[in-house]
Amino acid sequence: MNRTRTLALGLAAVATAALAPALGQGAATAAQGTAYLQDPAGDEKAMKKMWTKDDMHKLEGQLRFHPGVQYQTVTRPGPAGAPEWERQAPDPKTLAWEPSYEFAWSVSDSTLVKKALTTKDGKHPIVVHAVLRDGRRAKAGEVRRELSGQPATGRQKVAGGKRIACDTGEYTVEWSLTRTGYGTLTGTLRWDSSCEQYRTAFSSEHGTQH
Repeated sequence: MNRTRTLALGLAAVATAALAPALGQGAATAAQGTAYLQDPAGDEKAMKKMWTKDDMHKLEGQLRFHPGVQYQTVTRPGPAGAPEWERQAPDPKTLAWEPSYEFAWSVSDSTLVKKALTTKDGKHPIVVHAVLRDGRRAKAGEVRRELSGQPATGRQKVAGGKRIACDTGEYTVEWSLTRTGYGTLTGTLRWDSSCEQYRTAFSSEHGTQH
């Protein structure tokens, strides 16, 4: 077995294992644990930051873009010699994306010294917004939520509600996070809509051609 086939099988095994509890013939299924893109890059605590003009209040924000790969399953016969052992398998032809957007924030207030001795208290109005644009800058998706009474540190995931076809090029995610009176943080990230890694993995595992 060469290295490429080993990698493909590994990808298929991860995706299929994640789907195992929810597989059903013909049902659209979402791959749990699909990798996300994050702005700014880094670990969970990586945030974009800004201070108010008086250096007494700080707003931090982060976006995680979850591509949300989905596909349907089909019934396939068992191995040679035991065709009756049918199984549900991913159908590469039905691959598609259904993105969601995860926002994180942190609101801090200095008590005495500018940019020092900060506290994270109270409830806050947070507005999150993201636009997904295709290579021609056309809007392919958008979410906006006004979140009232939020804790000083929080995280909220918002479903995009729109499917994106595989292999339709590169997209740009433009996002913003606003705390009234503190300011607005903005950012962008790029996403490639190719489904090739999943298509190759599934085809290799099930002995089909793509």
